[in-house]
Amino acid sequence: MATQQGPVAAATLARSLDLPRSSVYRLLAELAEQGFVLHFPEARRYGLGIAAFELSSGYVRQEPITRLGRPVLATLVDRIGESAHLAVLTGNEVVYLVEERAARRPALVTDVGVRLPAHLTASGRALLAAMPREQVRALFAAGLSARGEVAMTYSGLRSELVATRARGYATEDGEITPGFASVAAAVTDRNGWPVASLAVTFESEVADARRDEFADAVRRHAAELRRRLFGG
Repeated sequence: MATQQGPVAAATLARSLDLPRSSVYRLLAELAEQGFVLHFPEARRYGLGIAAFELSSGYVRQEPITRLGRPVLATLVDRIGESAHLAVLTGNEVVYLVEERAARRPALVTDVGVRLPAHLTASGRALLAAMPREQVRALFAAGLSARGEVAMTYSGLRSELVATRARGYATEDGEITPGFASVAAAVTDRNGWPVASLAVTFESEVADARRDEFADAVRRHAAELRRRLFGG
């Protein structure tokens, strides 16, 4: 299922695995009970569940992504003179794994180990925009949490993710820290699945002048990290 671009039918899984359809349904039922699979009854398809996200996030939090990501972030920070960070998705939150602070730049809330609502951060939006819409809906089935007075509706998030896909990077301005903005790009695996996001945070007053420059740099370095992780 992880090699597919979206939810799949049980019949497709049965053919791929060369198993009786009845056996596949029993396996899917058990996986769904444990949270590794979600059933989308209207589409009659199955997709990866929250437990699968947590499992994959547990892997990427280990050595491969942090060890390979740190030098990529350092190069990015040296080139643009702003702080950058690497994050992964855990449930409907992002967890920051690496932060590289630029010289003479202020401290940020995105320190290593910090969790923030994915829908309010550029890092989270970049990851969510690369996921199937059904998976995003499942992640926020219980609603979208607020951060202080900053809140977002699901329809607002859906519109934001459409815009993110169209321009190729995610943005956030003042929703995490007043006066600061961020741009982020997803790092995807060979199947296009988002495994991490690379982001740059900077003062909002420079956003209009350098946003395109930062976005281009983030996308290029996200592509470099993808190459280091998965080759090609």
